[in-house]
Amino acid sequence: MSRRVFITGIGLISSLGDSAAQLHAALCSERSGIARNQSFDIKGLTCQFAARVESFQAEKYLGSINLRPLNRSSRLASAAARLAINDSGWTPDALAQENVGLVLGTMFGSLRTISEFDQRILEAGPTYVSPLDFANTVISAAAGQAAIVHKLRGVNSTISTGPTSGLQAIAYASDLIRSGGAKALLAGGVEELCFQSFYNFDRAGLLCACNKSHCAIPFHPQRNGFVLGEGAALLMLEDEASISQRGAPVLAEIRGHASGFAPQTDDNDEAIEAIARTMQLALSDARVDADNIDCISASANGSIDWDRREAHAIAKVFDGHSGEVPVTAIKSLLGETLGAAGALQVASAVQAMGDGVLPGISGLTQLEHDLPLTHSTNCNQRIDADLTLVNSIGFDGQCCSLVIARYERTN
Repeated sequence: MSRRVFITGIGLISSLGDSAAQLHAALCSERSGIARNQSFDIKGLTCQFAARVESFQAEKYLGSINLRPLNRSSRLASAAARLAINDSGWTPDALAQENVGLVLGTMFGSLRTISEFDQRILEAGPTYVSPLDFANTVISAAAGQAAIVHKLRGVNSTISTGPTSGLQAIAYASDLIRSGGAKALLAGGVEELCFQSFYNFDRAGLLCACNKSHCAIPFHPQRNGFVLGEGAALLMLEDEASISQRGAPVLAEIRGHASGFAPQTDDNDEAIEAIARTMQLALSDARVDADNIDCISASANGSIDWDRREAHAIAKVFDGHSGEVPVTAIKSLLGETLGAAGALQVASAVQAMGDGVLPGISGLTQLEHDLPLTHSTNCNQRIDADLTLVNSIGFDGQCCSLVIARYERTN
């Protein structure tokens, strides 16, 4: 019999704060983390905006440890891990006695470190590259560095499935716990903002094209791409025996998940079918019907095609009743944080379920014609949510859906 999986702690670093409560408050007040990009030279690029974690200092979260081996991705992940560990009540002594592990999702790892390392080799020669940088050129570096910092002895895995990586990491970690392969795991994602990824997304025509004000508003008729962001979010996942042994607080339960893929990303019907199938499989895994879902955290980020596809997939799953289900899309204020996105969505959803308020979709004053999401709005909505569906969708056809539930203790 599969074990139940519970969320006992949340740690996050984002452009809207470093806790689920801060993130939720910012979303509900429409305080945006998106601003004109001043992190690096963007002259000649179409998009002028980004959602950067300003004034991030790893020392605030990690203390006086040696930070030289950690690049920005590793520092973001390690800081989020520290916050999740503290939030879930794990002490250093308790961690030393258990095989707590880490499953981390990321799209690029540290593309900046990789690029600068290669450039240094080409310009100055192999003798002049930093050994510390070499260790951070592998995509699993952030997961490994975070585990070293926090002395995590359990499984250490990196999931890289594009923008769905963070939610896929939570799904994979959930399966490990459900099957008895682990008792407690940190799971989530990380992504750093850097010139290299920004430049390539801009040249690919995926970023929003407005210079004076951005229009990366999910489901809006004038949307023309997304704003790139950064951040990290990790959840502490535990089975029932672990939380009983520790007397740990429970924030929510992960009830089910599923993954899918649309191999032909230029085929609207096939993409809609893949997203819908993924949501249906997640509902089946959670043993609930679509009618039981109280709200949805959409993956929508301002993409012209994928926002539309997700909306029509939701309508298909909810059999024409999608207009009755409240939908939020937090990337309107957070930007597209890629590997961190799904985990940030889960953190936001857990807080919304606890507070009874679903944040509106900032800037969504009107819906694109014929999108079947009439219950989507820029206004906050009161909810009494027992079950939330979280979607994560990549531009390469990857799809992942997760069902989370309010915790109900059974005797």
